[in-house]
Amino acid sequence: MVKASSRSTGVRIRSKNLHEWVSLLGSVWARLKSRCYYPIVFARFGRKSLLFRPLMIVKPQFIHIGEGVIIQSGARLEAVPLNPLNPPQLRIGKNVGIEQNAHIVCHHRVTIGDNVSITANCAIVDTTHPFDDVPVDAKVGDMIQDDEAFVEIGEGTFLGFGSVILPNVKVGKGCVIGANSVVSRSIPDYSVAAGAPAVVLRSIRKLH
Repeated sequence: MVKASSRSTGVRIRSKNLHEWVSLLGSVWARLKSRCYYPIVFARFGRKSLLFRPLMIVKPQFIHIGEGVIIQSGARLEAVPLNPLNPPQLRIGKNVGIEQNAHIVCHHRVTIGDNVSITANCAIVDTTHPFDDVPVDAKVGDMIQDDEAFVEIGEGTFLGFGSVILPNVKVGKGCVIGANSVVSRSIPDYSVAAGAPAVVLRSIRKLH
């Protein structure tokens, strides 16, 4: 009984070490791409930033990423150029953390400030799919309104799991957005907001 248990424990330890080696190799590859490849294809790619695969990146030449940004696997970063005279501007500040499966789409202007935390499954979009006067054989999902929509996320803000930030919204500095919230109107600085649609629940006391 003791010997069997020891063998079982040994197998578990060896398997764990193998997993750790594979994870380390993946991390090295991510660091290599972040050092040598991403600075070439992005409009800007800051030092010590890391992007982990699998990852969807569309039109990186319109995407600016600051220093020390960590973007986990499954994220989507997409710039959608509709007007050559007014190209999209997707800007992510320094020290931003973006967790798994986050979805950021920009056709005009999306700005994410420094020290923002974006948890898993969040969506930030400045795009609108028009559905008035749509031809019978058209696909609404393929149509994007060409306007000057924007999204701004203030410095130090925290977006809870599954939050959705809709077009023409400014979330202020130091805000906390509750999980699964749908933010359809602007939120003032240092506020806690939650709900669908999100409403301000209280202010956050600032320490000096």
